[in-house]
Amino acid sequence: MKHSPRLWTVLSCSLLVASLGAGATACGSGDKNPLSARPYDAGEQVAFNQRAGNRPVDPDRPLEITAKSGGGRITDVLAVDTHGRRLAGELSAKGDRWHSTTPMASGVRYTVTVSTEDERGAPGQRTLTFDTTPSKGILKVEFGPDEGKYGVGQPITAELSEPVKDKAARAIVERGFVVDAPPGVEGAWHWVDDKNLHYRPKDYWPAHSAVSVRSNLEGVRITDELHGAVAKPLKLEIGDRVEVTTDASSHYLTFKRNGEVINTIPVTTGKPGFSTRNGIKVVLGKQYFVQMRGDTVGIGGSEYYNLPVYYATRVTWSGEYVHAAPWSVGSQGYENVSHGCTGMSTGNAAWFYENITEGDVVKVINSIGDDMDVFGNGFGDWNMDWKDWRQGSALLKGTQEGRSPVDQARLRPTV
Repeated sequence: MKHSPRLWTVLSCSLLVASLGAGATACGSGDKNPLSARPYDAGEQVAFNQRAGNRPVDPDRPLEITAKSGGGRITDVLAVDTHGRRLAGELSAKGDRWHSTTPMASGVRYTVTVSTEDERGAPGQRTLTFDTTPSKGILKVEFGPDEGKYGVGQPITAELSEPVKDKAARAIVERGFVVDAPPGVEGAWHWVDDKNLHYRPKDYWPAHSAVSVRSNLEGVRITDELHGAVAKPLKLEIGDRVEVTTDASSHYLTFKRNGEVINTIPVTTGKPGFSTRNGIKVVLGKQYFVQMRGDTVGIGGSEYYNLPVYYATRVTWSGEYVHAAPWSVGSQGYENVSHGCTGMSTGNAAWFYENITEGDVVKVINSIGDDMDVFGNGFGDWNMDWKDWRQGSALLKGTQEGRSPVDQARLRPTV
């Protein structure tokens, strides 16, 4: 009997805790959190300066969204066009105004989703859809080469339908060209002139890799008069790493595949006055038969020739080939007697023809001739130093090697 009061006290405390727990549960279920509610229609809460409807809007006019007086505030805006490109914008600190900070694309449809909250913190949402007017001035682009398999030296080309001279406009064009290459491959566009760009990596493409390029410029404002058009994407397959070196002084050609020498061939190159160009050239194509005439390259008089040539591999537009030259077999490996081409026996030329691919690298050293042009006579792109190549990019000019402008901003030390 002496222990009864203590037992009663324990039981009372237990009942009290249970009672408090029940009370807390009842209180929590009776007041719903406004943040858990489904977003309400914020149509009466926000105003757009662009109106939905059948009539397209001016893409050069900034998009602006404001919160109506007493209607809460804007918390987020997502504006996306038909290609999934997000329109950049800025939201005021008070949440009473959002405006676009980049021009809208022309000839596309935008879907704009505005998120809001009222005075109690309840979420609202409003969606607006509208089309933008198409541009009168269209910039088309054609990527090259043709889709297929190429060697490790093949540059990517982009030919524009209209000239682009302004640096800012060129930067927009470059940003719109997306090159997908293996991880770690550093590359850059280089403006050859106002209508042509070349893209190459710092070093040759990795063997047995895939490279593709596409344009995101459709509808994008490039200048006041020019907007981007749709472009056909391009995919390339890169084959073996084939590097050919022709030594004009030793009169031998060395053929390497994936770092291994697989053949050495006695050759003859250009004689004095017609010396073969030094430098790196990229194979432009192959022809089993070519009728070569001196007058097509400005050679006449006593030096004129008109010869049937077989197993011809072209390396310049001006007519430099690697080909069969059975008439000069006695000089191959000993002296240079050609008009600029690299000649070899028919058997060796047939082997070379079967083992070389468009885009492979052919380098000439120790010739007394001029250097290969970087542009204008085939693909001499690899004869330009990488540092100078980057200077031809509107995005990379003046930036640290290995860094894009975005990287530099991101990596800038903070104080």
